[in-house]
Amino acid sequence: MHHELSLITTIAAALGFGLLFGMLAVRLKLPALVGYLAAGIVIGPATPGFVADVGLASQLAEIGVMLLMFGVGLHFSLRDLLDVRKIALPGAILQIAVATAMGIGMAYLWGWSLGAGLVFGLALSVASTVVLLRALESRGILDSMNGRIAVGWLVVEDLVTVLVLVLLPALAGPLGGKSADGGDTSLLYALGKTLLQVGAFVAFMLIVGRKLFPWFLWKVAKTASRELFTLAVIAAAVGIAYGSSELFGVSFALGAFFAGMVLRESDLSHRAAEESLPLRDAFSVLFFVSVGMLFDPMVLVESPFRVLAVVAVIIFGKSIAAMLLVLALRYPLNTAITVSASLAQIGEFSFILAALGISLGLMPQEGQSLILAGAIISIAVNPLLFTAIEPLQRWLRTNSQAVRNMEASPDPLAELPMSVPHERLTGQVVLVGFGRVGRRIADELTAQGVHFVVAEQNRELVEALRRRDQPAVVGNAAEPAVLIQAHIARAAVLVIATPDTFEVRAMIETAKMLNPTIRCVVRTHNEEEAELLRKETGGRVFIGEQELAGSMTRYVVETLEKKAHAH
Repeated sequence: MHHELSLITTIAAALGFGLLFGMLAVRLKLPALVGYLAAGIVIGPATPGFVADVGLASQLAEIGVMLLMFGVGLHFSLRDLLDVRKIALPGAILQIAVATAMGIGMAYLWGWSLGAGLVFGLALSVASTVVLLRALESRGILDSMNGRIAVGWLVVEDLVTVLVLVLLPALAGPLGGKSADGGDTSLLYALGKTLLQVGAFVAFMLIVGRKLFPWFLWKVAKTASRELFTLAVIAAAVGIAYGSSELFGVSFALGAFFAGMVLRESDLSHRAAEESLPLRDAFSVLFFVSVGMLFDPMVLVESPFRVLAVVAVIIFGKSIAAMLLVLALRYPLNTAITVSASLAQIGEFSFILAALGISLGLMPQEGQSLILAGAIISIAVNPLLFTAIEPLQRWLRTNSQAVRNMEASPDPLAELPMSVPHERLTGQVVLVGFGRVGRRIADELTAQGVHFVVAEQNRELVEALRRRDQPAVVGNAAEPAVLIQAHIARAAVLVIATPDTFEVRAMIETAKMLNPTIRCVVRTHNEEEAELLRKETGGRVFIGEQELAGSMTRYVVETLEKKAHAH
């Protein structure tokens, strides 16, 4: 192989084998990510045959990390996180603590250092955002309450991991690894210096970056050149990541994350995400392939029990801890099991942490192989866990007295307060879902003086509504008890504003049974689903795209009529 062509050869091999094994993984009903990792193993030094340039692949993977983190920042919504903060924040931190403690315990038994155990445990604690989003999208529950909690949980995990990536180089020396600056500086000095650098960078991005970079994006957009716009987005992502490392001494990952966050401030953020997606996906493939190249399959033969222990922590240890916490916070069993299934895998952040731990001399090479083995197995098994949610839920309700007691125990938010005036619960509207659409409907009803009761699964939203003296109950409206508590028997209209249309039929059947004269209003984005709902429920169904087109057309017609009258 000619040395000057090693870059082209490495990219061609990584993308070619990634495509081949990715297609094979999808055919086997596995995430394509498993195929990318397998492709890396095949072209890596641990297997015979062709061997790609590991050094070049690692540098390409750095670009993949930047673009992955840029994408996380670009989609990071503070409002979505605040909506589920009371469950996502304590849940993610507790789960990280439990998994990290398990990792430290295993490392101690294997004779590793505290620093190795810390990095190892943290790598086992953080789930893959890429795998989760694809799993939720494929099941149509990304915008559901359970989906929002799972995504919010992972956003907190991502933020904690970003903080760890920033602090780990400063802590490496005291933990027994290589000091970030190669000296024997004290822990206090190292932490102080790191936090000062990060603080300066964050302040710069929030004060200058959030104004400068969206303005720059608008200037490029005005050229009407798609190529220039795409180039501007990628240049901003990589340039900010590189500049943050050179000027402020922070990691590429943090720089790219904040690049995405400040570009989200722009009205062009959706276009930026769309234009950068193909390049992000391509370099993400290179990242996962390069990670696979570092995996030594012999770890499965030489340390099978260690691999099983790692998989047990990922799939059972941290997931059970998450499920118990969700139940303790009075969320339904279905939410607890869905969140725990979402977290029962590890991915990109685990690889980044492992690579950093090895580069700092904290973790042995075996640790990275164990993490990779755990990732491949857990990602492959994850779709099966989602399939098992319903059977497991039925089994627990049948065989666990503790679960039955927890679900049967009275919940103050599941019943309307006795202080709600009787006239507000007669001829009222029952509004299911208080998301983006539900909020707008509620505002219009309030402005028109129409009484309504909200049924919402998010406890934080229900608590906030009650503080504003708005009648609201917590729970899944597909369960008759929730609609009964919303006084559906005396309601005039049932408005289903939740994007989760799987349980709409159950909601309408309960409403019709308790109140045969009630009118039902439903939202959907699917014309086939809309037609089925019209036939089966007789309700009024609104399709988002049709309503938008209708409103725009009415405005155009009204504008033309006004002009005609003016002439």
